[in-house]
Amino acid sequence: MSKEISVSSKSAKEGSATAAASEAGCLDGPAQPKEMQEYSQLRERYLRTTNALASAAHDLKTPLAILNGYVELLQSEKLGDLNDRQRDVLRDMRSNGERLQRYIQDFLSFSVLETGELRMRFETANVNACLSEVCRLWSPRFQEKGLALYFLANEKVIEFPFDAPKMERIVSNLLENSFKFTPPGGTVWLHAEPYMWERRTTSVNALGQERRRRPLSTPNSVKISVSDTGPGVPPEYHLEIFDDFFRLPSSDKTDGMGLGLAIARRLVNGMGGKIWVESEPGAGCKFSFILPLSPPVSESERKESEGTK
Repeated sequence: MSKEISVSSKSAKEGSATAAASEAGCLDGPAQPKEMQEYSQLRERYLRTTNALASAAHDLKTPLAILNGYVELLQSEKLGDLNDRQRDVLRDMRSNGERLQRYIQDFLSFSVLETGELRMRFETANVNACLSEVCRLWSPRFQEKGLALYFLANEKVIEFPFDAPKMERIVSNLLENSFKFTPPGGTVWLHAEPYMWERRTTSVNALGQERRRRPLSTPNSVKISVSDTGPGVPPEYHLEIFDDFFRLPSSDKTDGMGLGLAIARRLVNGMGGKIWVESEPGAGCKFSFILPLSPPVSESERKESEGTK
């Protein structure tokens, strides 16, 4: 059984709010504030630029894939034997090609989240199997750098509906972050556990129920964490680190566009979850996110439910 819902991105929500206000007559003609007009123009220009850059990035995918394919063919030595120097050059070419490929994929993901609708497809699955597969894909890179990567399946985590490809992307982004900042000889742990998430609501009608609600006795979500022995993140950056294109002042020499954690945040939010970091300088990082066992209700389902009451 699967369920697909659309979760509007931040820009889409803002655009809908502006359109709704315009239809209601709040932003028509001279009554529209100058600041709102300027904001709308800037927003439109920003979305056009983002779409143009996404189109350019998409056009780079095919020629880059061809180049990487030729490098892989040369490395296989099917076209002739290679000396040690040639192997080193091809290894560097492949490494840089894969890095560029990740940049392009990050930007394409960001542009979809920023300018369009994020579609989630929830299917009941085993989260341990999903995390194990991600670890299998990352293990060779961790071993090559001299890092230990540990994941032990938690049998207490039950099967629940989630978007498996999106989950893999979130965990991959968190593992990549640990991979980049943890020095050789370090350790990274991936862990999942049942979690009791007591969410607060701002609904006026629910305030009375919120005060009378009893403490949760059974887990209603799953918490997934990636911990490492890296340099850590200063407390003043614990929120900002999830912003678009944000890079820590101390990370100037590391690869990346500053989009990995921002994409993870948007995907977690799209599945109705929450993400945060716990860290102190010099004491490593622990990135955690929680996902509800029941998928979020779409806007259409919410309206349909309200209409039947």
